[in-house]
Amino acid sequence: MLTPPATVEAILFASGESIRKEHLATLLSITETELEAVLRALSDSLKGRGIALLETETAVELRTSPEAFDIIKKLRENEFTRDLGSAGLETFAVIAYQEGATRSDIDWVRGVNSSTSLRTLLLRGLIEGVADPLDKRRIRYNLTTEALAHLGVARASELPRATELKETTAAIIEEEAAHAAAEDLPT
Repeated sequence: MLTPPATVEAILFASGESIRKEHLATLLSITETELEAVLRALSDSLKGRGIALLETETAVELRTSPEAFDIIKKLRENEFTRDLGSAGLETFAVIAYQEGATRSDIDWVRGVNSSTSLRTLLLRGLIEGVADPLDKRRIRYNLTTEALAHLGVARASELPRATELKETTAAIIEEEAAHAAAEDLPT
């Protein structure tokens, strides 16, 4: 069984973002005073490692330690100087022409895992992730205003051949769905 500090570390690692202290205390079924002791223990255990616990009055998050700044900066610069590559461009195109897409939508269109391409596009500020209105557990990726400005359009619908590609995509998806439904029918 995990210790409380190890449990908090696992939760923060899995979330990948800050979590409100109040919510964390509720998850662990402990008081906020007890949570403060757990956070101190976790912070102490992370000293001298590549990860640090960042804490505000109301939230906590795992991040790379300040001591790793120089090497992380090199990593980020390296990522920003590389071309997007064909995988990145394909992923960007799916998001742009579908006017937003989930990772599963993108993976389905491309036929491969798109996690790395999504990460690169997010780091470069070309896309942003928001909760999918149809399923709050999923992230829907959209173009940022920075990406639209770089493309020279005010909205994704102004992209070249946007209407044609959207109609073609919708027809293909409908055809695939009908085919899948026909295969599920008993004969």
